[in-house]
Amino acid sequence: MSDSDSSHGCGDYKTFRQNSRDRLLYEMLRSAKVKETKTTWKVLIMDKFTVKIMSYSCKMADITDEGVSLVEDLYKRRQPLPSMDAIYFIQPTKENVVMFLSDMSGRSPLYRKAFVFFSSPIPKELVAYIKNDTSVLPRIGALSEMNLEYFAVDSQGFITDHEMALEELFAENAENSHKYNICLNTMSTRIATAFASLREFPNVRYRAAKSSLDPSTVTTLRDLVPTKLAAGIWNCLSKYKEKIPDFPQKETCELLIVDRSIDQIAPIIHEWTYDAMCHDLLNMEGNKYVHEALSKTGSAPEKKEVLLEDHDPIWLELRHSHIADASERLHDKMTNFISKNKAAQIHHTSRGGGELSTRDLQKMVQALPQYSEQIDKLSLHVEIAGKLNKIIRDMDLREIGQLEQDLVFGDAGAKEVINFLRTKQDVSPENKLRLLMIYASISPEKFEGEKGEKLMQLARLSPDDMRAVNNMRHLGGLDIKKTSGGGFSLKFDVHKKKHAARKERNDEAETWQLSRFYPMIEELIEKLSKGELPPDEYPCMNDPSPTIHGTSTSNGLSVRANQSQPAHSMRSRRTATWAKPRNSDDGYSSDSVLRHASSDFKKMGQRIFVFIIGGATRSELRVAHKLTAKLRREIILGSTSIDDPPQFITKLKLLTAQEFSIDDLHI
Repeated sequence: MSDSDSSHGCGDYKTFRQNSRDRLLYEMLRSAKVKETKTTWKVLIMDKFTVKIMSYSCKMADITDEGVSLVEDLYKRRQPLPSMDAIYFIQPTKENVVMFLSDMSGRSPLYRKAFVFFSSPIPKELVAYIKNDTSVLPRIGALSEMNLEYFAVDSQGFITDHEMALEELFAENAENSHKYNICLNTMSTRIATAFASLREFPNVRYRAAKSSLDPSTVTTLRDLVPTKLAAGIWNCLSKYKEKIPDFPQKETCELLIVDRSIDQIAPIIHEWTYDAMCHDLLNMEGNKYVHEALSKTGSAPEKKEVLLEDHDPIWLELRHSHIADASERLHDKMTNFISKNKAAQIHHTSRGGGELSTRDLQKMVQALPQYSEQIDKLSLHVEIAGKLNKIIRDMDLREIGQLEQDLVFGDAGAKEVINFLRTKQDVSPENKLRLLMIYASISPEKFEGEKGEKLMQLARLSPDDMRAVNNMRHLGGLDIKKTSGGGFSLKFDVHKKKHAARKERNDEAETWQLSRFYPMIEELIEKLSKGELPPDEYPCMNDPSPTIHGTSTSNGLSVRANQSQPAHSMRSRRTATWAKPRNSDDGYSSDSVLRHASSDFKKMGQRIFVFIIGGATRSELRVAHKLTAKLRREIILGSTSIDDPPQFITKLKLLTAQEFSIDDLHI
């Protein structure tokens, strides 16, 4: 039993998702070729989880190109194909192993030969269980640990698929539920497989429990979640060092583990980039957008699903742009397209000039079949941007957004919030809720006892919404203190002295309104890159002599790790990401860096991984792309899930909604 061979020998730098894709296609599917076999076609069998792993990294055409003619579900009845070989990509569970053995044992196995790849390390007892079936052993072509058990949701992002991590790890008394340890253990395993895939051995840093900073506080298991996760990952990596060929024995990159409590504002505030607004304001399911498209035959419009993903060049170019910038650039693109295309111009002028509507653009498709794909893509994004701008106007989001950002930067307080709630009665309950949640995380004392209740009543919040505001205290972990009024103090940050959650960026000219906000991980990644993370607040597991209060030499590790990097500016100020020349190729986005400077990647510094327990946001994913270009180091963001504001709020409401379920009964 060993990990399958590494594909690192090629010398070309591959991004995180490229690496995942190549391992699945070449290390797994291609390696199952047997020279003496006459047929080149194979069957691929997966469980529900590995199907998702595959679908995030590979297209069906990629899989077919590697000789797979049929993809099957492990748990569905399957037709025997005794002349074909089968590739099993499955999780190493007892149930899966039993299913595999039943397929391949006895006189008439379903397939000629089985090549078995496990998504994570397989327990020894399951290996013994397989070896005990003597009829199956000669039919096994490979038994290998792929160590790839995460969803590559972005070229620089992955999730461990723990949608309920907030509830399972941070709800009241969560540590007394058996789900607490299961969640942490599977999360550790899945994160570790990302390092196994890339053959990287990280310096493992984590947010320290607050009790290590303030001895007067009592440590709770909830506050120890990052520490426990760091220990779990460290345990997995230690085993990899012994088992996996070519696994580094010395540190090659940085990993920082934090939880959602480091920034409660990022998941709730209105973000003004194209990507974030699409997921926040449109009813999208994942990356799927449904729109009405004119049928080619001229009949009634039909509903069409499109995926807003990397294969769409317009999406790739605009996704991290401010909505106003995206709208302008789309308009420019359309104008340029029409001016350069005589046929389109004739079609446009025949209608008497004037502004082109989305429907007009869609009609042009029929007149210009050779350009239909270009116009389809352009008109799709024109339609989406138009929808977003209408929602912004209808919901008066600019005013709400202004107040949200003024609160974050300390330019507004109780007076402005109360005045807004009194005068803006028609604001949607969800937007009032989000405003109060932001205010609660910045000024927790305003929500103690009756004061908080009065504020929530003024906003006319439902009891369910009030619970979401109150439940933010769970993310603060330790700083819950009972008050004489019987309420809770939402005191999240021991060191908070003034009512501003972010430092202002005074040295920048802001091109677009409402582009001041930035997620906290931006500051943390920049500090980590410079070796300036306080070692007491962010200790390092690799330190040979850690102490209780985290006073360690872990900073030295960081400096040492960075010595091989090329010289580059480490300014702490952040550049407004959408304040770029109009027709530039979005040079700040890592996709553009990859397209034009793949050779430069060899000169890049070591990778930085950040893992956020409890869900990451679109804005944090944007930071990973932005800082990759700025710091010349590939930043990879991992999380338990990627949440849009409505999803995050729903999860917050669940924190205490199901304190005791039938699953938690130990009979």
